[in-house]
Amino acid sequence: MHFVTSLTVAEGKRLIGRGFARADFVRRAMNEGTLAVGSGTTNGYIVEEITGERFDKKTFVTGRTLPHGYDGPAFSYTHPDLVIRRGERLHIKLAEALEDMGPGDVYVKGVNVINYQRRQAGVLIGHPTGGGVGAALGRIVARRIRYLHPAGLEKDLSIDLHEAAALLCSDAEGQGPTLWMVPGTLFTELEALQVLAGVEGMPVAAGGIGGAEGAIWIAVRGDRAQLDKAQQVLDDVRGEPEFTRA
Repeated sequence: MHFVTSLTVAEGKRLIGRGFARADFVRRAMNEGTLAVGSGTTNGYIVEEITGERFDKKTFVTGRTLPHGYDGPAFSYTHPDLVIRRGERLHIKLAEALEDMGPGDVYVKGVNVINYQRRQAGVLIGHPTGGGVGAALGRIVARRIRYLHPAGLEKDLSIDLHEAAALLCSDAEGQGPTLWMVPGTLFTELEALQVLAGVEGMPVAAGGIGGAEGAIWIAVRGDRAQLDKAQQVLDDVRGEPEFTRA
């Protein structure tokens, strides 16, 4: 059995945050190890869902893509990172938390592009030393820290991201950012639905207008009880305001 439904980008971000906060591996990291969540638009929803506290998510933003001539609200990275170690919320920065993290701990940073079918993720790099990715990745890999990428399916491309990264990095006269492929686990609307309702999801269409630009259509599959649960989960995120209006 299945039903087909659409989600705006903002509804998808809320759904990801809600599913992420309830995932077993996240709860285990918070209670038995360390969970560290850094800046990002989707990560702001994760922070809200884990803490139960609403805040101005526009203060938890570093990199962002905006339309030409944007004149809306300003963005900053002034809100503290979320670090929880063995059930205690620590008031330290993400980089400080990373110093004491190891296997089983969860480090959360978003990405700019994914290829969901290939389980690939990439980050646009403009900083001369690689920015936050460059500072963290060596420790993450060496210590077997679980690197999590919350990302909406509006970032899903069909191309092989390794080819895209090679293209951007190989042209000595190229302009603009390069693309860095990063290891880790994707957590999209599909994983959120699996966590929250036990259903399987498949993207079947995308796009929209009137505030639904970037929306996705998902076929949700399961038994009757699972579909009823999924419908309730989706109803609970309906009407989530656009990020700049939240």
